[in-house]
Amino acid sequence: MHDAIDGARALRTVDYVQRYFRLPGNHGFDLAIDTVASLLRAAGYVREDSAPASARLVYRVESRPMANQAWTPLAASLTIGGRSTPVQQFSTNLNMIAINSGSTPEGGVTADVVDVGTGSDAEFAAATVTGRIVLSTGVARTVFPRAMKAGAIGVLNTQKLPAYNQQAKNTRAIQFTSVPRDSIRQGWLIFISTATHDSLRAALASATPTQPLRVKAEVRTLFETRPELTVVAEIRGRSRAAERFVYSAHVQEPGANDNASGVGALAEMARVAATLVRRGVSNPQRTVTFLWGDEIRSTDRFLKEDSVRRAGVKWGMSLDMVGENTELTGGSFLIEKMPDPSAVWVRGEDQHTEWGGKVLAEKDIRAHWFNDFVRQRCLDRARQTQWVVKANPFEGGSDHTPFLNAQIPAVLLWHFTDQYYHTDLDRIGMVSPKSLANVGACALSTGLLLADGSRSIVLAALEELTGVAERTIRAQAVLSADTLTRGGNAQTEAHILDTWRAYYIGAIDRIGEIAVGPVDLQAATERAKARVRAAK
Repeated sequence: MHDAIDGARALRTVDYVQRYFRLPGNHGFDLAIDTVASLLRAAGYVREDSAPASARLVYRVESRPMANQAWTPLAASLTIGGRSTPVQQFSTNLNMIAINSGSTPEGGVTADVVDVGTGSDAEFAAATVTGRIVLSTGVARTVFPRAMKAGAIGVLNTQKLPAYNQQAKNTRAIQFTSVPRDSIRQGWLIFISTATHDSLRAALASATPTQPLRVKAEVRTLFETRPELTVVAEIRGRSRAAERFVYSAHVQEPGANDNASGVGALAEMARVAATLVRRGVSNPQRTVTFLWGDEIRSTDRFLKEDSVRRAGVKWGMSLDMVGENTELTGGSFLIEKMPDPSAVWVRGEDQHTEWGGKVLAEKDIRAHWFNDFVRQRCLDRARQTQWVVKANPFEGGSDHTPFLNAQIPAVLLWHFTDQYYHTDLDRIGMVSPKSLANVGACALSTGLLLADGSRSIVLAALEELTGVAERTIRAQAVLSADTLTRGGNAQTEAHILDTWRAYYIGAIDRIGEIAVGPVDLQAATERAKARVRAAK
């Protein structure tokens, strides 16, 4: 199954999906959903409502009414007065229209620009805003409603991006974000890049009271009443259909890596899994579920809407930003672990990313084997391909969190730090078919092995986990020894090692969860725990 994932095929799906700005219910989101459904049908999945009871490959498209209208950006441009070429346009800056913006009149609007700085009360009071276009470096969500209330036509806003976006280098980068929705004063806000900001500042510097800076802005968006769609595909388990391994990839967000890459990788995994089942190469005893929808919310609904279904979900995995060309983005492939001792004592190779994480309490630790099982599957792939595999302590923020909140073991597969994260420079050129193939292979291997749950898999997992535990405890002992040479507390360091040891002993006690049928593990687990207790 390692060689069956076709990264180039997955990349074609990513390329199509990343062309559209995707939010629940909008045109781009639904085109992605339609594409996934089409790929599933081509792979042999049958619509669930028309499939016979014996069908193993099924899918459904769930539809739910939305509380708010769907928002779709269509076009935008910004042109400095006296020039023929736009300084910024939607075709090259997909994130330039603030989410929830309305449209300009047909053909756009031309007006004077007034600079209100950060958009404070005093700065607004000192400026004549009515009938003009406001320029601001303030927080868009507060500047926008203030400008609309003051009678502005629209707003041009310069963002301050996080350090990892390298704004001084990536001068065309714009992050997507929203402004408050206002059905009464439906104005618009255009985010401007650093390059556009500099052009406007230069033009402002040469403006005079009699010849003020004027710009032409055109924004076209749609607000429509549309449903929110979710795709759920399943390979029904042969003997334990009520038990599930669930994959989730969110569709919304406009980037190529975030998260068209997850959509494309998961679609390719579903195709390969179907092929393996049809050919008799794989015969999962548990159900394997593939989920595409709105980040966190779709996964959360899957778990909460059906208590019986939720009871059968044994493991979860989120695929988010899985296709990165690391040479271009600067990111590393990471497995974000469910909370283990590394989330309490952050040290050694276990470091938080620049996205951000907090130190957890010891009570948050969950003794389990799943982190290491997933990592070993990725390392299996790495031994063949020289793929660099790393891990980070739990941080949250993607589709693994609903699983963990429901006390279901889950991890996130992703990349970070990415200099293009959440910006409109996250385009198809930043995606690697090799990364898609690597992540897809290890993710699918994990799910199919656990859905199989045979005795040989359980015993192999136990032996593997014991070896990982011994190596981890030895590595932690080296870190503790180094800390002590620098004045560390001996009692604290002993407690850290004891906690890691207890973590792995608890994980060994849970290894039997993999088994589909009865497997006598008592003697084997006692030997494994003895090895962990003896590790130094």
